[in-house]
Amino acid sequence: MIRFILLQNRQGKTRLAKYYVPLEDSEKHKVEYEVVHRLVVNRDPKHTNFVEFRTHKVIYRRYAGLFFSLCVDITDNELAYLECIHLFVEILDHFFSNVCELDLVFNFHKVYLILDEFILAGELQETSKRAIIERMGELEKLE
Repeated sequence: MIRFILLQNRQGKTRLAKYYVPLEDSEKHKVEYEVVHRLVVNRDPKHTNFVEFRTHKVIYRRYAGLFFSLCVDITDNELAYLECIHLFVEILDHFFSNVCELDLVFNFHKVYLILDEFILAGELQETSKRAIIERMGELEKLE
């Protein structure tokens, strides 16, 4: 199960945060700081993209200036979630036509819609890029 998803830039600003487990606001800020500054940014690029975090695992990937991080259970398949991060980036890239950090900031509601089509309640819901993009197209027509 996915515990939370974070999209953060190199300076530590959170651009997207979705939690699938209940946490207090102070605990969320603490987690966001710990994940980016202590685990991901200072980590040598030669190491793997999997890090143990408390009693869970953080799987992360860097695209341009953004870090996409997933916190999952310790027994979950790391490579499957690494592929999920890549698929999410591909969907964002297709939807926004070469996505950048500003797209995530100014169109955050659309990013959350895409994320909700992709992951529901901490579990992967849809893995077809085409199906998600078609669904987003239908939702765009309704606006």
